[in-house]
Amino acid sequence: MLRSRIIPCLLIHNKGLVKTVNFKNPKYVGDPINAVKIFNEKEVDELIVLDIDATKENRGPNLKMIKSLANECRMPFCYGGGITTVKQAVKIISLGAEKVALSYSALNNISLCQEIGDIIGNQSVVVVIDVKKKKIFGGYDIYTHNGTKKSNWKLNDFISKLEEIGIGEIVINSIDNDGVMQGYDLPLIENIRGKCSMPITVIGGAGSLQNIKDLINKFKIIGAAAGSLFVFKGKYKAVLISYPNREERKPIY
Repeated sequence: MLRSRIIPCLLIHNKGLVKTVNFKNPKYVGDPINAVKIFNEKEVDELIVLDIDATKENRGPNLKMIKSLANECRMPFCYGGGITTVKQAVKIISLGAEKVALSYSALNNISLCQEIGDIIGNQSVVVVIDVKKKKIFGGYDIYTHNGTKKSNWKLNDFISKLEEIGIGEIVINSIDNDGVMQGYDLPLIENIRGKCSMPITVIGGAGSLQNIKDLINKFKIIGAAAGSLFVFKGKYKAVLISYPNREERKPIY
């Protein structure tokens, strides 16, 4: 039975765990393996790990790092970053990841999503869509390469095509809200939710458990992902890995 999930999202930059604001100025916050160990103890629902260097550096996934993370993880684990071939996706699943996430490669060659899904199962294929509000006329544009390159795809057209293919999940990542910790872009999700039936995970803006509760209350079964909320503590953003315990999660779900 499907249910909502609360998902830490870890960004990997120069092999370290970082957090960004509006996809810029990555701040080092620790070692990814140590973070995974803490999240194991806190019994998180799921984990997303995104290597934000891979596509920008035009290289493939760091298989050694993925193997280390998968060996440590005791929760479902989705990896994204640099995946451009079916072979890479199959290898990542064989190392212990439950899902693979595509972004630029899906926009560049959408048939790759289906090709990967045919081998590992569509339920294991995730597409991360990084969006930014248009400055004029409203709506949203899709960006790649850490928010530096605008795609020619229109957001609704791309989502419709992914639904036609039948991928397992889309992750909607708000560049405008990234690291700001003032809440999710609910109108964005409302627009998307009305046009597709695929499982959706949302990231960008969570600054409190109330923000997560608001998202889940409004959209019911959905993935609520966050970065800053689970790695920073207090107004001065001291680094502290955290996650709500079972009692704190009950009223949210």
